[in-house]
Amino acid sequence: MEVDVIKLSVTGMSCEHCVGAVRKALSVVDGVEAVVDVSLERGEAIVEGKPEIAALIAAIEEEGYSAVLAS
Repeated sequence: MEVDVIKLSVTGMSCEHCVGAVRKALSVVDGVEAVVDVSLERGEAIVEGKPEIAALIAAIEEEGYSAVLAS
């Protein structure tokens, strides 16, 4: 079974606490199998699984950050 890898551009993170908040928020979204990486330096989050993109973005926005699907 193929696993989807989804990359999001995240803005508003300024410290490792922010990274942890985003990682935790993404980890509980339905369909997320793994949070591969959340990078403060690159301003991105990478997850594996088959979640809805809107659910990922909503989870990040609930923590106070902004996100869009990375191209």
